[in-house]
This record gives sequence, structure tokens and C-alpha cells, in this order.
Amino acid sequence: MQPIFEDNDIKIEIEPSEVPWLKIFTKEPYKEMSHAPKELRLKIYELLDVIERAMLSYYKPDKINIASFGNYVPHLHWHIMARFKQDSYFPESMWGTKQREAHLELPPLEPFLGQLKKELASHDK
Repeated sequence: MQPIFEDNDIKIEIEPSEVPWLKIFTKEPYKEMSHAPKELRLKIYELLDVIERAMLSYYKPDKINIASFGNYVPHLHWHIMARFKQDSYFPESMWGTKQREAHLELPPLEPFLGQLKKELASHDK
């Protein structure tokens, strides 16, 4: 999958899903957040903030979920998801038990990604 943002330290990808879902990966294979240099940890938190604010503004979700799991992929990465009370898994996590068949009518992804790419690029300078 082509990253929507990439620099020397990280890449940001889309996770195919019914909800808007992005993932931040470190390029170096750190196993835990505490293993990454402090500057990189701060950068990740800032990018999480940029993505969360963009999702809140564009999609107006009921909740943003941010998770860092690495049980199957022991490489530091973060998931950022816009969640809606009507999505298939809410209030469970997206890895939880499906609650219903949902067909969300969300704004299109492309304008969101276009604006987010601009925000991420300007933040990276």
C-alpha cells in the first residue's frame, strides 16, 4: 500500500475499513514506544494529534480510537480510527465482536486525504 505520508522516520498508511482508519509506522523496527528516541516519540504524538483533529473536523465522529498494539506485528505502530455509534463494531473495538451490519454514509475519503496530506507536510517542516 502506498503511504499517504512518509519521511525519514515514519510512514502513514490507510487501513481498509468501513471507518476512516490510518496507521503510523516507525521506519526503524522499534518494538516498544519507549525504545524509540524521545524526538521520534514526540513527533508521533504530534502526528497523532494532527490526524485526530483532522478526523474530528472532517468526519465528526462520535469517538476517535487511538491504539498501539504489536502482538502480531512487533513493530511500533499506532492505529487512529474515527468511530461512529452506527458502525459495525461500536462500542466494541474494531477487533472486537461485530454488533450489527452497518452501511455508513460518510463524506468521501479523497478530500480528507488531500487536506490531511497538506497538514502533515506543513507540520513536517
